[in-house]
Parts: sequence; C-alpha cells; structure tokens
Amino acid sequence: MYRHVACNYTFGGVAYGDDAMAGLAPRSLGSVMGSEQVAVVTGASRGIGKGIALELGAAGFTVYVTGRTVDAGMIPGTVGETAAQIDELGGHGIAIACDHHDDAQVKAVFERVEKEHGRLDVLVNNVYSAPDLVPWLGKKFWELPIEAWDQVIDIGTRSHYVSSVFGAPLMLANRSGLIVNVSSSGAVSYGHNVVYGVGKAAVDKMTADMAIELDGTGVSVVSLWPGLVRTELLDLGAQTEGDDIFIELPGEGRFDLSGAESPRFLGRAVVALYGCADIAERSGKPFSSTALARELGFTDLDGTIHEVLLRPEA
Repeated sequence: MYRHVACNYTFGGVAYGDDAMAGLAPRSLGSVMGSEQVAVVTGASRGIGKGIALELGAAGFTVYVTGRTVDAGMIPGTVGETAAQIDELGGHGIAIACDHHDDAQVKAVFERVEKEHGRLDVLVNNVYSAPDLVPWLGKKFWELPIEAWDQVIDIGTRSHYVSSVFGAPLMLANRSGLIVNVSSSGAVSYGHNVVYGVGKAAVDKMTADMAIELDGTGVSVVSLWPGLVRTELLDLGAQTEGDDIFIELPGEGRFDLSGAESPRFLGRAVVALYGCADIAERSGKPFSSTALARELGFTDLDGTIHEVLLRPEA
C-alpha cells in the first residue's frame, strides 16, 4: 500500500492538495516541475481526452493531441480545436492527425516528440472508439458482431500498449515520467457488455504489469477510472423531463447528467497525480477520479466533487 503524501501546489491557477482544502497557500508550480513539460494525450479531439489535454495546457505543458477528427462533424470537436484551446489556456497545443489502428502513424507521433523536444513527461492513453460502442450497449455477447471484440480491444487496449511502447523510452531516457491509462470501473464490475469489461480489465492488468517492469526507473503508470462524464457524445444522447436532464443506458438505468463530471475534472486528476511526491508508490494501481479529488484536494470547474458513479459497487 502507498502512504499518503500531501501534494500542495498550483497549476494554471488551480490549487491542489491538503493545504488547498484547508485554505492555506499552496507551493508554487516551479517547485514541482521544471520550465518545460511535454505531454501526449491520445484521442483528444473531444471528450475525456480533450478535457485532460486542456488541463495539462492550463498547467503550462506543451501538449501533443492525437485523433482522427480534423474536420468538424456531427459530434463536436477536432484535434485542431483542442490544440487552439490549449494555447488559449496558456499551454502550447500541437495537433496531430493519427489513426491509432496504424502503428506506423503512432510511432511517427513519438518520433516527432523526440525530435522537437527530446523528452516526454506525461503520456495519457485515452483513445477509444466510443461512438462505435453505442449500438452495442446492453447487448449479450452472442448478439454482438465479432468485430465488436476487435474494435474494443484494438482501440482502447492494444492502442494503449502501442503508445506506451513508443513513449516509454523517451521517459526512461530522463528517468522520469507518468503514464496514465484511462480505464473504467468496468474492469472489476459488469458494465455495458462483455467486450467492454474484458477490454478495461486488460488495461488495468497491463497497468499493474507495466509498473513491475518500470519499478526503479523513475517512470510510473496508473489507471484512471472516470465517473459519469458529460462528454459531447453523452450530450447528444441526453433526454429531458421537466427540469431534469439525464441519459439512459440499456440495462443500466437512468443517470442524472446535472451531477456528471466535466471532462476537465479528469484532467485535474492527471495534473494532481503528476505533482504527487508518492506517485512511485501509486504505480500499478487504478484510481477513481472522485476518490482522487477527495484525497488530493481538487474540484471540478464548478467547485464541486461530483458523485454520479456508473457502478457504485466497484
């Protein structure tokens, strides 16, 4: 078990840690990080990836954002828009069109990072083909097309592995870095369908085993479990009833979107983890966003910690 070490600092004007919760002045960003920090966030055209990229940008990172969407479509968001918003928040956003089905394209992303910066401090493996999952929600395994397995495992599990393979050497060269695998409580509790759960369980097992091989290198790896996150895709499926706004998931029930996390809440979780002195002791473990917020002292954009969980028993 890791011991709690207070993480008191500010990123992008946001205070984190025990001192922040007690109303005390946090230590400065400069005491936590050097002058230049570089991150790669995969699948950052929209949703959780975008939220994480924006918070890293607000913390002053140079953030490479990858994704397939370069032109606006039915679901809002492009990699270019994310990069531009990172710039507006004080960071440096670099958009790279990348299909994570193609290992050569992924390799090229990290070759570019090495050429332009020679380092990588944070890798967030987030890419996931969520729109493709929607028609499969609540379906039994014998009702799913076989390609559902390939889609969920390839983009979400294999893609996290591939990016880590190419990104880890940049961190190892500097004996420092953090890999965050965006996963889900579906790793330990039933959610959506069989292939979804298998994919998330594989991500968490990968996190645990990567931590064993990274032990002593200065590089840490964790899994991050979001709660219910109000993404652009979720908004498209939202329903209203009077003043209530909610989403209904087949076989899982109705969820109140007014209390959902913003995508940037997950970004604050990543920034808080990166600033923790005990991050090496956390390596290999999964953490929920809400539990991290309570422990490390950050809130969502509205100043609250939302508690809408898809699987409260997990």
